[in-house]
Amino acid sequence: MPEIKSVITVARQYGSGGRKIGQKLADKFGIPFYDRELIALAAKKSGISVEIYEKADEKAGGNLLYSLMMENYSFLHGVPMINDMPLNDKLFLLQAQIIREAAKKGPCVIVGRCADDVLKNEKNIFSIFICADKTARMERSVQEYGIDPKRAAANLANMDNQRAGYYNYFADRKWGYAENYQICVNSSAYGIDGTAELIADAAAAFENGKK
Repeated sequence: MPEIKSVITVARQYGSGGRKIGQKLADKFGIPFYDRELIALAAKKSGISVEIYEKADEKAGGNLLYSLMMENYSFLHGVPMINDMPLNDKLFLLQAQIIREAAKKGPCVIVGRCADDVLKNEKNIFSIFICADKTARMERSVQEYGIDPKRAAANLANMDNQRAGYYNYFADRKWGYAENYQICVNSSAYGIDGTAELIADAAAAFENGKK
């Protein structure tokens, strides 16, 4: 696999295998991978515990319950403090800061967290969206995530709404709209490995096209 210079951002439907595909892309190109790793980095940077930060991960701002839980926490190390901003929003700013820092270091794969929108003004950003058939996503949620089969459909809808709400709240664009991405792929059609291969080839072609 040729060397890649782009930052690859991965937006994904719940249960589409987006995280696995992102990890495979990072492994193929030998570049850093960021997903839940962003939570640990944000916790370290802000002084907030990982457990607290996980409650706000990829959730829209202004959540009252979360804000009440966070009342006694403060942001450190130069993170912006805006008094009238919900704490979820402040956490998003911190995560966006970490995403930009990671992108400046060189090529990497970043899953979720509005990374495509955060980096939209940067060069060499290859953004992808991964979807999958509803049946396949429900099966993955049961088999891999341990969701009760009776709740699989409702959980799927809830998670998709959560991700869409998060993206639509913080980004200037709409979640899942094809025009936001360089490529959209249905992982049900190609499988996890096949989708990773397809995207890797597309990323290489993207870089060649920019030369």
